[in-house]
Amino acid sequence: MNNSDLLAITREFGDPVYVYDAEKIISQYRRLTSAFKPVKQLKINYAVKALSNLSILKLFNKLGAGLDTVSIQEVQLGLEAGVEPSKIIYTPNGVSLEEIEQVAKLGVQINIDNLSILEQFGSRHPKVPVCIRINPHVMAGGNTNISVGHIDSKFGISIHQIPHLMRIVENTGMNINGIHMHTGSDILDIEVFLYASEILFETAKNFKNLEFIDFGSGFKVPYKEGDIETNIEELGEKLSSRFNEFCKEYGKDLTLAFEPGKFLVSEAGKFLVKVNVIKQTTSTVFAQVDSGFNHLIRPMFYGSRHEIHNISHPDGRERFYSVVGYICETDTFASNRRISEIKEGDILAFDNAGAYCFSMASNYNSRFRPPEVLWYNGKAHLIRKREEFEDLTRGQLPVELELSEKVEKKSLKS
Repeated sequence: MNNSDLLAITREFGDPVYVYDAEKIISQYRRLTSAFKPVKQLKINYAVKALSNLSILKLFNKLGAGLDTVSIQEVQLGLEAGVEPSKIIYTPNGVSLEEIEQVAKLGVQINIDNLSILEQFGSRHPKVPVCIRINPHVMAGGNTNISVGHIDSKFGISIHQIPHLMRIVENTGMNINGIHMHTGSDILDIEVFLYASEILFETAKNFKNLEFIDFGSGFKVPYKEGDIETNIEELGEKLSSRFNEFCKEYGKDLTLAFEPGKFLVSEAGKFLVKVNVIKQTTSTVFAQVDSGFNHLIRPMFYGSRHEIHNISHPDGRERFYSVVGYICETDTFASNRRISEIKEGDILAFDNAGAYCFSMASNYNSRFRPPEVLWYNGKAHLIRKREEFEDLTRGQLPVELELSEKVEKKSLKS
């Protein structure tokens, strides 16, 4: 998928538009499975929250992946995409017991991360297999908002609460078939990940009927040329060896599970926008585009970096620009970034737009959400239409308001 392909997509489907390269998704999936070839039983559950389009879920289903879900709606999307319930794991946080019970009826793997719900669910449904999410108290992740395994995190059951956890399991007679952790996103030091894994192995020894151990994910992808990323190959070699060793100690072969999202789809995505205005101020040159944080919130929310390329004139003289959106408040994609000279009407491409970009999009300022396009077998396939005005008003129930004469007079006086 080259610049001419991307420009053709904007001509056919308009801008802004999200584009996903299916071949990159496939290659990332195969890279991950290849890294853990020494493991007898490997399961990759794609994290639906990263990018939940049905066509993407169907692609992962064809590759043999399962799904990692965090809401009943994500479970329902997976089922709609044709994924078998047994290939879906549900890992919510802070949801009601009623939602967990509804999901359990659908036949998916339940993963519980707090003692209160564990005790209630186990008392009512002791025969339903349950995975337990452990908080290993390990700080990992590239931003405090995406570090979820530390001691102050709302996620998981503390390793210091294992005795209490065991009492609940014994008193209810629950069937615990899996142990899970997730330390955070953008993991750089695999030694930290391996250290957390040892905590998970030690915890697993408390349970005699496990079928799998889920190590979460959070693998870092490169955001710019020369950027560092999680060394999947080294992690695969070291963790596979340790996992196989643990299985011998445990007495049976378990399934090693992961739930990557960003690693699989981030680099596959491009977000294409058009430059509306070049605005020169006393200190800055702004490239103002036909989008904003309503479509791509990560730079404003996480401070995340997305490389930006002028694909209309890629070989032009580089200049410094601040790329900003059209939302009516501070709305910055990049500050003082070197980009090939930009003219009004040029198309800019944002890299790493596959994960947590469209899935976090909104209708703020009553703007439409963009279409999504899947590049597959050398062709562009529309997989989500651009929203229209009817999409903004769908579900709204206008009330006919008739103001009395007294109210109208009072309003005029004030």
